[in-house]
Amino acid sequence: MSEMDRRRALKLLAALGTTGLAAACGADPASEETASGSPIRIGLIAPQTGGYKSIGDEIINGFQLFLDLNDKQLGGRPVTLLTADEGETEQTGKDAVDGLLKQGVLALTGVVNSTTMVGIRDTVEQARVPLVGSNASPKSLQSVVYIWRTSYVLDEPGRALGPYVAQQLPRSSRVAIIAPDNLGSRDAVQGFREGFGASDPRIASETTWTEFLTNPGKNAYVASINQALRDNPDAIFCFYAGPAAVQFIKQLRAAGYQKEIYAPGFLTEGSVLGELRPAEATGIMTSLNYSADLNNAANRRFASAYRKTHSTSPTTYAMASYDAAQVLDKAIRLAGPTATSQQVNLALGKVGQIDSPRGPWQFNQPRTPQQKWYLRKVQPDGRLLSNVLVNELATLG
Repeated sequence: MSEMDRRRALKLLAALGTTGLAAACGADPASEETASGSPIRIGLIAPQTGGYKSIGDEIINGFQLFLDLNDKQLGGRPVTLLTADEGETEQTGKDAVDGLLKQGVLALTGVVNSTTMVGIRDTVEQARVPLVGSNASPKSLQSVVYIWRTSYVLDEPGRALGPYVAQQLPRSSRVAIIAPDNLGSRDAVQGFREGFGASDPRIASETTWTEFLTNPGKNAYVASINQALRDNPDAIFCFYAGPAAVQFIKQLRAAGYQKEIYAPGFLTEGSVLGELRPAEATGIMTSLNYSADLNNAANRRFASAYRKTHSTSPTTYAMASYDAAQVLDKAIRLAGPTATSQQVNLALGKVGQIDSPRGPWQFNQPRTPQQKWYLRKVQPDGRLLSNVLVNELATLG
């Protein structure tokens, strides 16, 4: 090196200083690892009291399973999972979100009740913290920036099932519709009417609306069921979940109805089948974005791990929450080791195709999945009742 080059080098080092020298030579691997490994907090909103508790448990189980299978990390960063009780009302849901935001979470997930989702919309958007919802997704939730969903839009199960039911039933048949009077049910019924054909004379012009109850009594639906059965329908479309689904099916069968029952898959999902007799549930046909017996590599891994951990088959609730963790894992990794909530939200739009237990899917423009829908039939599987996959219905989203 010439004397002039040596002098230039010394001046450059002096100008850079210690920090500049490190930057010029490349970041220290140890400091890089520390930054990428800094812990983060994720807030999970799910019912831990009330009639939706069983669904809330599934959502917690699904998210936790992904963490357990991935060294309790998302995007290469250790995760502290903070859970908050969604309860049964809009106010308890808002309180849960407010509490998690005060704890400095990087992102939110969960939410079972559509009323809760609508109620927390403005809070989430104003906080600029992404919410990757894993269940509730009313059709009216549009033009959002920070709310994503790994589940579905609530009119989709009906839209997927409607054409199939219309094809199966003779022209002289009649379909009655029974559902609780709430936001999610109205979306589901509208989707079924559109899929079946709203002007088709086989479908009842009026829906029999029941009271919205998360934990109904043994006679809660008797009057409404008798009203719907007056016209002697050949098939019934309904929308219930959890304890309400158990009671509705029991009371419908007790009223003497033994014909076809069609519904979104929530009617027979989770613990519901364990509380019904084969004579009550066998033959019920449902549409859903997931079946535990789907034969793909992602589902074999997920379902096997879930059964090993919980001694039962996974549900769509657990699957969508598992996928919410998978989506956040990809987004946090893309956003980098010092990512803010806003940067994670931007990265959510770049995660691309998700290799999911339900089959591959990706976010569409409204931030919901473009995905396949499946037809399932309740059948005995040994001593247990099971939702058996029949075929694909449609790709929606």
